[in-house]
Amino acid sequence: MPTRRERRAWPADRSATMAILVNEKTKAIIQGITGESGIRFVTRMQEFGSPPVAGVTPGKGGQDVQGVPVYDTVAELVRDHRVDWSSINVPAAFVKDAVYEAIDAGIKNVFIYAERVPIHDEMEMMAYAERLGVTIVGPNTPGIVSPGKFRLGGLGGARDYVSEIFTPGPVGLVSRSGGMTSTIAYYLSRSGLGQTTGFGCGGDAIIGTPFKKALKLFEKDPETKAMVMFGEIGTSYEEEAAQFIKSGGCTKPVVAFVAGKNALPGFRFGHAGALVMKGRGTYEGKIAALAAAGVRIAYTLRDIPRMVKEALEMPQ
Repeated sequence: MPTRRERRAWPADRSATMAILVNEKTKAIIQGITGESGIRFVTRMQEFGSPPVAGVTPGKGGQDVQGVPVYDTVAELVRDHRVDWSSINVPAAFVKDAVYEAIDAGIKNVFIYAERVPIHDEMEMMAYAERLGVTIVGPNTPGIVSPGKFRLGGLGGARDYVSEIFTPGPVGLVSRSGGMTSTIAYYLSRSGLGQTTGFGCGGDAIIGTPFKKALKLFEKDPETKAMVMFGEIGTSYEEEAAQFIKSGGCTKPVVAFVAGKNALPGFRFGHAGALVMKGRGTYEGKIAALAAAGVRIAYTLRDIPRMVKEALEMPQ
């Protein structure tokens, strides 16, 4: 296993490896940059060496947040900066308007931090984004990390921890929980299994990049050799991923953990999407679907690194 110093010694040449969603060339902004979460994201992204190029808060144009310029509107901002991603750090009730503003300004990738966004707003946003070919990650996602390349958001926490938690390597990691994304990345890294990219796809009931889309992206990435999914009860995203794998869409080994084994019907975790209703989205159904698709099922988080290693050692 690499030492802590070695894990922190990310490649000097950030173009040496690939990643999905974000890379060393990514340019990001923050809508709602002067709010509490916006300022925190600025700090976390600056610590990682991938600072936002600018931010937006109506009425506060001309100010700055830790040296990052603030604009009144996204339309004004994009006249001065190239933008690949916008991080939406506004209260849930204002998310839809902010997403539409970003898309209408020509931004092709949107990241939504807020949780429990009104479900009809989510439906309208996703339909609008799909129609215009825009990628949305979230709502209710903490961030995206491509180790040694880029961090969008605050995933992984403070500077002293993130480079120890996330290390470069061959594993693609996607999770419905931010805390579990970091925890699994930590276990993988301690076992010498770095990640191409790790991200929280979102814990709300309707999200823009669920497991199936994430697996498609990892499947196309030649640096990703295996994938890990952290799912939970509620919604049908795990079952859709299973069907995608079963149909041959994903040829790389996948290890999955599903949370909520002992949850009772009607019980909801902290995530808006983690709710079993009328037998839909059950733990048993998800495990059965994933197992039938050939996914390796982990029953404890500590089993994941061993199962990934075993999968990588098998002839592909």
